[in-house]
Amino acid sequence: MKKNDLGNSGIEISEIGLGCMSLPFDLPEAKAIVREALEHGINYFDTADLYNKGKNEELVGELLKGSRKDIVLATKVGNEWDAHSDEVKWNATKPYILKQVHNSLKRLQTDYIDVYQLHGGMMTDNSEETIDAFESLKKEGLIRAYGISSIRPNVIKRFLADSDIASIMMQYSLLDRRPEEFLEEIGSAGRSVVTRGSLARGLLTNSGLKRAADGKGYLTYDDAELKAALQGLMEIHGNLNALAVHSVLANPTVASVIAGASSADQLRETLAAYDTSVSAEQIQRAKKLTKQDRYQEHRE
Repeated sequence: MKKNDLGNSGIEISEIGLGCMSLPFDLPEAKAIVREALEHGINYFDTADLYNKGKNEELVGELLKGSRKDIVLATKVGNEWDAHSDEVKWNATKPYILKQVHNSLKRLQTDYIDVYQLHGGMMTDNSEETIDAFESLKKEGLIRAYGISSIRPNVIKRFLADSDIASIMMQYSLLDRRPEEFLEEIGSAGRSVVTRGSLARGLLTNSGLKRAADGKGYLTYDDAELKAALQGLMEIHGNLNALAVHSVLANPTVASVIAGASSADQLRETLAAYDTSVSAEQIQRAKKLTKQDRYQEHRE
């Protein structure tokens, strides 16, 4: 599998990464997924301290402890669970980040994190303090690089200007092309995008029309628009999953598509899509069929 530089970090990551949030808590089933990923050249594994109150990090740590030197491990920080409830509050302060990294390291059974990401971000944050926390962790050797996971244009622009982030994780797919407004700017700044949601809740798979039968549409697509778009995309390429994956990877700013998997078969489907040829002409036709919306909020 091809690997790409992750921004200016010196880290190379596979074009398909495994989003670990969907891993089952049945250990043999989860091991089968991770084994499939490793055997096919996936080296990027993404989790967060938010997922299941840290239990997902514990699972990932157990599954990957024997492969640590061969993988790039990414996690996220900023969402603080209330100790006595299921409520979450936002906390991007330096003291919290410096404390929480040690909890993540323990759960992940490692002494360093490759990519530590701010799991959100707001303009009301003291970003200088947040950035200082990440820079301090880099100097200590506890993290190799840092990034943000955000779709807010104002937050993205702030971190591009004021920090040494290597990456931005954002939702990006043929049905959600809003990031295209910023991809050239991000790439020109020497940073990378890693994507989530590139299969658009499974709509951009070969069972997409069945999933669209709920009549709810998707983002600004109403029911009729969504079904027409999916039908048109399927006429362009017989494997809609492949068209979706390669349309995102075609942009040079995108380093990796982060794909979730709750079974080994589901991951194999994504890997088969990655191995399926899609032409530049098919990608251009697909983009003519889909909307290029803009983010309407969080611009100032």
